[in-house]
Order: sequence, then C-alpha cells, then structure tokens
Amino acid sequence: MTDDKTQPARSEIARPGGHVLLFEDDEALAGLLAQVLRREGYRVDAFDSCKSIPPADELLRYDVVLSDVHLAGDTSGHDVLRKIRQECPATPVILMTAYADVDGAMSAVSDGAYEYLSKPIEPNDLKRMVAEAIARRRLAETIDRESDGIESTSQIVGRAPAMLGVYKTVAQVAPTMATVLIVGESGSGKELVARAIHARSTRGAKPFVAVNCGAVAESLLESELFGHERGAFTGATGTKRGLFEEASGGTLFLDEIGEVRPKMQVELLRVLQEQEVRRVGSEQPVRVNVRIIAATHRDLRADVKDGRFREDLLFRLQVVTLIVPPLRDRPADIPLLMRHFVVEHAKRMGRAAPRIAPDVTGTLERYDFPGNVRELSHIVERALLLAREGVVTVSDLPPEVVASSGRASERADSVTADWPTLAVLERRYIDRVLSRTGGNKSKAAEVLGIDRRTLARVLARDR
Repeated sequence: MTDDKTQPARSEIARPGGHVLLFEDDEALAGLLAQVLRREGYRVDAFDSCKSIPPADELLRYDVVLSDVHLAGDTSGHDVLRKIRQECPATPVILMTAYADVDGAMSAVSDGAYEYLSKPIEPNDLKRMVAEAIARRRLAETIDRESDGIESTSQIVGRAPAMLGVYKTVAQVAPTMATVLIVGESGSGKELVARAIHARSTRGAKPFVAVNCGAVAESLLESELFGHERGAFTGATGTKRGLFEEASGGTLFLDEIGEVRPKMQVELLRVLQEQEVRRVGSEQPVRVNVRIIAATHRDLRADVKDGRFREDLLFRLQVVTLIVPPLRDRPADIPLLMRHFVVEHAKRMGRAAPRIAPDVTGTLERYDFPGNVRELSHIVERALLLAREGVVTVSDLPPEVVASSGRASERADSVTADWPTLAVLERRYIDRVLSRTGGNKSKAAEVLGIDRRTLARVLARDR
C-alpha cells in the first residue's frame, strides 16, 4: 500500500483487459490478487480502506471493483459497495470474505453486488469472475441497475460454501415475480427458503400460505386449493375460499408438488396460465394474484420421462430452480444450526438456553443426518428436555446418533492408522468424498471447496 491516498496505489499503462479497483487491507494478499489480474492484462489500482475511494468522476474509469469485506480504518466492503452503487451504479462490485454468512451474502447481493466470494479464492475463479463482470457491464452500460434493497430477515441458517449459492439466488429472485422450484431432500429446509424469498419480496407484508400437497387426500386437494360453493358435495355446508384466494397478493407455497396426481396437475397448469380459479361447484372464475413457489424431494425430470409428471407444468414451475444441499454435505453448519435450535426451542419452552458440552458437537458432526435439518431440530429439542444442570451432554442425544457417530469415528481413525504421507491422506479423503457423491466430480469438488479442474489435476497427478 502507499501513503499517498490521493493517487492510485498501484497502476500500470491501461491494457485491453480493463481497469480494476481493488480494496484489500492485507498487503500481501492485495499484491497477489493484483499480480494475478495484471498477468491477464488488467490495470489494477489497490487501496486498503473505503476512505481512500476515488471521487465520483474518477470512479467512472473503472470497469469492476473488487473488495474484501473487512478493510482498514473501520471500513468495510459494504461501505465500498454502497459508495459505488451511489456514484456509479453500472459498475459491478465483487465482494470477498473469509466469513461467509447469510445476512452478509443476501444483503450484499440485494444491495447490488455482482458476486460474493468466499476465501481462499482460486485464481481461475477470480479471473473468470472479473472477466464475466466486465463483459456484462459492457453489454449493459446504458442500463440503470439500481437495486431496491428490501430489508428483511430469514430463518435460513448456515455458512458453508454449499449454502452461499442458495443465499445469492434467494436475494436475486426474491424481488421478482418468477415462479421458483425448490429441490432438496426431505427436512433440508425447503420451506424456510420459500419463506425467505417471500419475506424479501415486494409481497412480504402479504400472506404466505403453505400446503403440503402430499399430505392432503386427492379427493380434498381441489377444494383445499380452489375452494368450494355450498352444496358442491356432501358436507359442503357453506362457501369456502381456497388457498389460492387466501394467499391473494402474497405467496402460495406448494410443498411436495411431485406428489400431485395428473388430474390436479392439469388444474394447476390452467391456474398458472390463466391466473384464475374456479371453486368446486361453481362456473364463475375468480381472478387471483398469487406468486407460486413449489418444492419437491423428487427428480421431476425423471418423473416426466416416466409419465408421472406433466412436462408443461414442470416448465411453468421451474422458471428458477433452487437446490438446497442436504446437511451431510455441509457439516460445518452443524454447530451454528445447533446453537440456533437451542435458542429457538429454549425460548418456546420458556427456559434458559443450556450450555453444550464440547463432545456433543463432535458427535453430531460425525452423524449422517438422514432427516437433515429437521432431524437436527428434533435431536436438539429432545436434548433440551433431557438435559440436567443446564448442560447438554452426549448422554442426552439419541442412542442411534451416538452409535453412528462412534462407527464414523472408527472409520476416520482407520484412515490415518498407518501414518500415511499428507499426499496419500489427501487422496484417501478425495476418494471418500467421491464415493459419497456417487463419483460425481462436480459435486465432489464443491464439497472439497475446489473447482473441478483442480480436482481433475489432483486425480491425474496421483494415477
């Protein structure tokens, strides 16, 4: 860094690649990032604080801004983002952080950040992202991309890299009217994601109505969704508004949409196309203004091939598809989720939140959680009921969790029992991840926190 804050700290003769404004308070890291970008032909100017940001007329010369979240002088990348959005709204801003969190990611993307990257950053990812940002900026130089930045909170919890994409997609699609299909295993938190989308949308003050399509008998689902008139069937003693009408102006969440039978699929498709419903027993259409978010644990594309799900309805539902990762793919989130549920359940029970013995976290991190986040919530609730002296211990966990964790620990010990070299240990771990992901290299790379090309190089090296 330089002491002269009135001029760019580092600069070179402009090259065709573009002009990058970099904010990073770690001088060594700033030098490395600048070196990577300069080798690609970019001109780079670097500072360590938002207080050093150039005036508005000078900001116009930059094609992209790259900033760490934590900066010198009690400033942050969010300060940089706000300043750039105010002075040069068309300039893309990429934020970097070693501490990815839901509020930071969603706030950054909602406020107009182009990307929110977790450290350590792969050089190839950095080069690709900067190139994409500049290319997109140049394609849209005449477009004003100001963000409305709706403030809201969410009950999504997690900091693992696998969840970062979920946060960004939520922030991007929430202000729109796009229909969203949320895919994930049972208990992975699909409804929480749906509620987050609703809360951050312009419909946040309107109703959020949820229905589990797989839990309602087929004979009753039509009446539940569309309503009925008096006398429409035995037991219909009065007129009833359906859930589409109840959700007027807001969001209707259709959970387990893959369980809906073909006849109802046709009816849902008609409603999505015409934006109106007909109550059972009535010929009069009723206009509805509802955003649809659907969720499923099924592979609907496979169901389409098998003739179990209509392809045209799938196209209507998956304008945006959002995949929620299972808890076993983000074990680093377990301590955070556990603390969240401890506070939540203790508050509901009207008691003080207990302390958690250190070995409880380790035991849970070695468990596979077939029931995902919902199972963890139930485990924590059980532990709070059984805990004594204000401390949750391993003895308060379900026996099957403790037993499974013990077997996992034994397997882990066997990996290092022969004192392998670091290279051998690395390869064993990669092999285990590949086994867990069914040989899917893209998924394995995501779990390992590296890109697919890096994984391919490691595998090729060890052949």
